[in-house]
Amino acid sequence: MDLGLAGKWALVCGASKGLGYGCALSLAREGVNLVINARSAGPLAESAQRIRDDAGVEVVAVACDITTASGRAEALAAAPRVDVLVTNAGGPPPGDFRNFTRDDWIAALDANMLAPIELIKATVDPMIARRFGRIVNITSGAVKAPIDALALSNGARSGLTGFVAGLARTTVAHNVTINNLLPGFHDTDRVRTVVGAQARAQGIPYEDALRRRIASIPAGRIGDPFEFGQACAFLCSAQAGWITGQNLLVDGGAYPGTF
Repeated sequence: MDLGLAGKWALVCGASKGLGYGCALSLAREGVNLVINARSAGPLAESAQRIRDDAGVEVVAVACDITTASGRAEALAAAPRVDVLVTNAGGPPPGDFRNFTRDDWIAALDANMLAPIELIKATVDPMIARRFGRIVNITSGAVKAPIDALALSNGARSGLTGFVAGLARTTVAHNVTINNLLPGFHDTDRVRTVVGAQARAQGIPYEDALRRRIASIPAGRIGDPFEFGQACAFLCSAQAGWITGQNLLVDGGAYPGTF
C-alpha cells in the first residue's frame, strides 16, 4: 500500500534507538524526510546514517533535550516544515510513589506530558493551514492497564491522553489527526530497565523475571520496535484521515480488556 507520504517531512523524537528509531525507519521507507532527535549525539548520528543508507531520504540529526524549550526550538528549526510529528521521550524511573519528590513529578510531567503538548502547539496550526497533519504520541500500555511500579509514567502519560482526547476532535476536520500509540513489552532499553526493577523487587534473577513477562503475552514473544514503527506509519498515512483521538495498543494481546 502506498501511504501517500513521499516527500513529506517528519520530526521524530527519541529516534536514536528503540521505538522512536522504529518509527523513523518506517516513515523513511515510505519516502518521508526526517528530523530525528535524541540527547546523545554519537548514537543519533549513527542512526541517521543507517536510515539514509536504507531509505535514501534526507535525515537531519539534532542532538538536544526535547523536554526543554531550547531543545524543542532547535529541533523544530531544523525542519523545513513538520507534516508528521512523532513525540517520544524516555519514561521516568520506576519506584514506590512514596519515595518520589515534587521534583520527580515535575520532571515526569515535563517529559511525558508537557513536552508533547508544546510540540503539538508549535506544529498544529501550520498543519491545519496546509490541510494535512499527522501527530502520533508514543505513550505506554500503562495508560490502559497501569503498572504499580510506574507511578510517574502512569500519571504523566494519562494527562497527555486526556489532553489529546479533546484536541483531536477539533483538528480532524482540517485533515489533522492526533493519536496515541501504546507500546507493550518491546525489545527496548526501557523495558529492560523495568524488568530489572521488577526482578529486584521480587528477589529473583533477571532472566526469570523476563520469562514471566513473556509468558504473560499471548503472542509468546517480545515485540519488535520496527513492527511498532509500521503501526505508526499507518496512523501517519493519507488513508488514516478518519482515525483520530485513539489509543492504539501494540502489545501482542497482553491487555485483557474488551475496551
